[in-house]
Amino acid sequence: MKKILALCFGIIAFAIVQAQTDSTSKELLGKYRFPDGSVIADVTVSHDNGALVMSSSAGNSALEKTEAADTYTIVSFQGIAVFKRNDARKIVGVVIDAMGYHLEGIKDDAAIRLQRELYPMMPHDFILQRIK
Repeated sequence: MKKILALCFGIIAFAIVQAQTDSTSKELLGKYRFPDGSVIADVTVSHDNGALVMSSSAGNSALEKTEAADTYTIVSFQGIAVFKRNDARKIVGVVIDAMGYHLEGIKDDAAIRLQRELYPMMPHDFILQRIK
């Protein structure tokens, strides 16, 4: 009986940890844009066969979680990606240090929200065109 109870507890603990990991990685998914004149215009974070991948015009790389919160190693470019959160704990940007470059970008949905806050009277279509 104790073995069955211990097994059930282990399965539940594993499921909880897995659910937390999945929700964190889902928050990271999306496109991040960098200021005009940056080495790369944007990066996209996606899932590929269950692993997080960062893609850009410079190439693709797996992201590996580090011990620090919201910090990942960019494997192929010997770099670090630190995802930034706002006061509501939502991912709004990324800071990348890789191969001698320092890039700070904002998540696309954060850019749209910021534009709407700064220019509430502008038509929605105009705001989307300005971001692209």
